[in-house]
Amino acid sequence: MANKALFKSLVGRLVPAADARNEERAPAYALTPKQALAQYAATGCLSATFYAGAEEQLAKVLELCERVEPLFVAKTAVYARERGLMKDVPALLLAVLAKKDTALLAAVFPRVADNGRMLRNFVQIVRSGAAGRKSLGSAPKRLVREWLEARDDAALFRASVGQSPSFADILKMVHPKPRDPSREALFGYLVGRDFNPEALPALVRRFEAFKAGDRSVVPDVPFQMLSALDLATAEWTAVARRAPWQMTRMNLNTFARHGVFTQPGLAELIARRLADPEQVRKARVFPYQLMVAYANADARVPGFVRDALQDAMEVAISNVPRVEGKIYVCPDVSGSMRSPVTGLRKGATTAVRCVDVAALVAASVVRRNPRAEVLPFEHEVVKGLRLNPRDSVMTNAQKLAAVGGGGTNCSAPLRLLNERKAVGDLVLYVSDNESWMDAGAGRGTATMREWSSFKRRNPGARLACVDVQPYGTVQAAERDDILNVGGFSDQVFDVVADFAAGRLNPDHWVGVIEQVAL
Repeated sequence: MANKALFKSLVGRLVPAADARNEERAPAYALTPKQALAQYAATGCLSATFYAGAEEQLAKVLELCERVEPLFVAKTAVYARERGLMKDVPALLLAVLAKKDTALLAAVFPRVADNGRMLRNFVQIVRSGAAGRKSLGSAPKRLVREWLEARDDAALFRASVGQSPSFADILKMVHPKPRDPSREALFGYLVGRDFNPEALPALVRRFEAFKAGDRSVVPDVPFQMLSALDLATAEWTAVARRAPWQMTRMNLNTFARHGVFTQPGLAELIARRLADPEQVRKARVFPYQLMVAYANADARVPGFVRDALQDAMEVAISNVPRVEGKIYVCPDVSGSMRSPVTGLRKGATTAVRCVDVAALVAASVVRRNPRAEVLPFEHEVVKGLRLNPRDSVMTNAQKLAAVGGGGTNCSAPLRLLNERKAVGDLVLYVSDNESWMDAGAGRGTATMREWSSFKRRNPGARLACVDVQPYGTVQAAERDDILNVGGFSDQVFDVVADFAAGRLNPDHWVGVIEQVAL
């Protein structure tokens, strides 16, 4: 009789040995430096997560930057900003390049520091010394001056909102030369020095007149500049009438509180704006931002305005792939997924939890792929939850986010599918990958063992694992049929769609970043 210990099953021999431990000290697979940096760039906000503090994340990103070439750092910064719409880590990567390669910094700076907030983030990080230097230096100062020169007076004034550092701080650091009397007056106004009031840009003069009591015209300035002023319903109505899409989404309750929706035609105008497909796409809104706006809108916001957010959601998820064949979606609804998706930050913690993002991804896939089956899991697969693909994404996401809360067992959905001898073409996980309840004896992770069994029955199947918080380890080892991707922007759907259709190269997500043209 054959020695069973010697002649292991084919499944066991195909499972790669685990080479790391996750935050729960359970078996896991370590990402390569490039894979890990990409994960942090697409999901990391340098804030405390469920398992790791902000300092730990910062240290890890800096360590990874030392282990990859500067060119990949530059491409990752561009990808994370332009396609992942992230803020903190792309600015940190710019600061790293300021020390490592100023030529690459110059090549990507305008694309990453694409607004005033990103410029301030970059300057703040450099001055902190976190990336290895505490002063801007000649090349970064030149790039900041070029950033200022590339914008007209009105754009600079609108970008001057914010502190730590303020625009005045930045101007004092880089000493830009004003190109005309208007720019000279604007710089003096911003830094608190003497200036010629008559030479101020027209927008600044309108704003100052508005502050002084001339409320005949509401100046076209950022909402933050107006919110500190004592505005009546008429002024708030004027603001709402002209507000850009994102400002509208973020201030529905503010408008309701100041009586805007009681004014003739305003509620209808705002609803049309929110549901306008062109404006939704131009705003580059995250689907989860729409979920938050919908959930947080109070009773004074008219129902049809809230419904417009659902219409906007349908636009925002329009690039969710339609996949031929059978799809299984496995959202992690365990206890650790109740933490804020962008981490804990004093005074600025998001209301969106990891489980909300996982539920939203699952509901979006079901909306576009009605035959998809959803298997929410914690210590086991949550039974008895059925999603109607004809229901709105908002409704289905809320149903999913309301269940679960136990321990994490990433292999549970695959084990259930194997028990059912299920067939399928794509298995999609959305998790923080901190599985521990299935840790035990055996080669590799339980997830990889169950996937190997699933593959024997479905040789053409693919496994895509979306990581919503970066910790540097995964439960399924990267290979031709397995994708590990991080993030919660709609770009994740694009990458998963390309992977499911076999259009990605063997490097998968790293390959996508490598293709960024500088």
